[in-house]
Amino acid sequence: IDVGQADCALVECGGEYMIIDGGNVDDSDLVVTYLQDQGVEELHTVICSHAHEDHVGGLPAVLSVFDAQTVYAPVTEYDTKVFRNFVEKTENRAGKITVPAPGDQFTLGSATCTVLGPVKEYDDPNNTSIVLKVTYGDSDFLFTGDMEVEAENDMLDHWGDSMNWESEVLKVGHHGSDTSSGYRFVYAVNPTYGVISVGKDNDYGHP
Repeated sequence: IDVGQADCALVECGGEYMIIDGGNVDDSDLVVTYLQDQGVEELHTVICSHAHEDHVGGLPAVLSVFDAQTVYAPVTEYDTKVFRNFVEKTENRAGKITVPAPGDQFTLGSATCTVLGPVKEYDDPNNTSIVLKVTYGDSDFLFTGDMEVEAENDMLDHWGDSMNWESEVLKVGHHGSDTSSGYRFVYAVNPTYGVISVGKDNDYGHP
């Protein structure tokens, strides 16, 4: 979903819907309207990749309108107004936030969703980003939040040869920043398509 210098994706499979991040607070109306236009009535899964405002900002509004079966985030507390609002709306609509562990799986229609990271605790919220691989038939989609090179390498080391990282579509980490998408990680994923969610002429020099 075009939220500029932020992240927000809607995944649909078999009539079930998952939203990954919600853009900034200012994107709330845009995101809710988009979901309504797609015919969403309930969300199977809500994922806040990490606690930064450009990822969690629109999710409280989403949870004000739509029920959700499960809400995932890497933390249950973060000292910002928008994250506290996200926690409150989650409790109203879906109960408590679930903090996933590496290897956790759930289904979305006939797709399988696997949590691959983070595999350690980090002080930098970017590195706490939930990394999710969505497998549908022979196609794989990898969502990385804002995870940076240090945590990417920790994931690769953690899984070793047991994980096939190759994915047709990579949601490129941290809006295409040079702090993410290290050589080892991109080589392992070997994507056909890279999607960068970014604001035109942004102040960060992204991508």
